[in-house]
Amino acid sequence: MKRAVLVLLLIVFASLAAAQTIYRTPDGQARQMGNPAYDGRFVFTRIRYGGRSFFGGGSWSHDYPAADFYISDALDTLTRMRVNPASTNVLELEDPRIFDNPILYISEPGYWRISDTGAQNLRLHLLKGGLVIFDDFEHQDEYDNMAAQMARALPERRWIKIDVSHPIFHSLFDLKKLDVPHPTVDVEPDYRALFVNDDPNDRMLALANHNCDIAEYWEWSADERFPVDVTSGAYELGVNYIIYGMTH
Repeated sequence: MKRAVLVLLLIVFASLAAAQTIYRTPDGQARQMGNPAYDGRFVFTRIRYGGRSFFGGGSWSHDYPAADFYISDALDTLTRMRVNPASTNVLELEDPRIFDNPILYISEPGYWRISDTGAQNLRLHLLKGGLVIFDDFEHQDEYDNMAAQMARALPERRWIKIDVSHPIFHSLFDLKKLDVPHPTVDVEPDYRALFVNDDPNDRMLALANHNCDIAEYWEWSADERFPVDVTSGAYELGVNYIIYGMTH
C-alpha cells in the first residue's frame, strides 16, 4: 500500500514539474510553460494537432513559444486588455477549455487535419462568438486543405477576400495599406475570412492570413532578424486581429 502511494506521488510530482517548465525567450525572459488556470484574463491560445511535442513536434508548433509570448507582451503593453503575458495555452480542439478562450490560433493549416469532435467543438466555439486565425501557409494546395478542414465545421459558409478597408485592420492601429510580406517565401499575401451570413459587414468567424507568416516576425523580433518597420507591421496586424475578435 505504501509503495502504491509513493508511486502515485512520484507521478503527481512529475506531472507538476512538466507543467511548470520554464522557457527563456530569445531575449532571455523566463516564462512559464503549461496552460494556466483560467482566471478571466486573455491568454493567447494555439491549437495543437497531429502531435503532442511542444518543440519540433509538428506543423502546429512553428514559431512556438516565442511568438506567442511576444504577441501577448504587445497586447499587455499597447492595450487596456486584461492579459496574462506570462503564460500561453496549447490546446486541442477536442479540449472543452477552448470555450474559455475566445480567439484560437492555428499555424500551418496546410497540414492541419480536424476530427469529428474537433469540427463540432470549433463550430460551436465560432457560433458562440469566437474567432479562429490561420497563419503561416502558402500556395493553393495548402489553402485548399485549410478550406476543406474548415468546411467540416462550417460547411454553409464561404471564404471572402478582404482588403485594408475592412474594420479588422483598424481596430487599434489604423492601417493605410497591407504591406507585411511573407518573411521567407516570394508570394503575394492575401486575406480571406468567413462571416456570419456570408456578409463582410457581419461578424467575422475565421480569418486566413494566406501567403503570410506574421508569427515569424513576432518570434524573431528580439534579435532584429527582419526590418523593424515590417516587424512592427506584423505586430499591428496581430494586435488588430485580437482587439477585433474581443470586441465583435
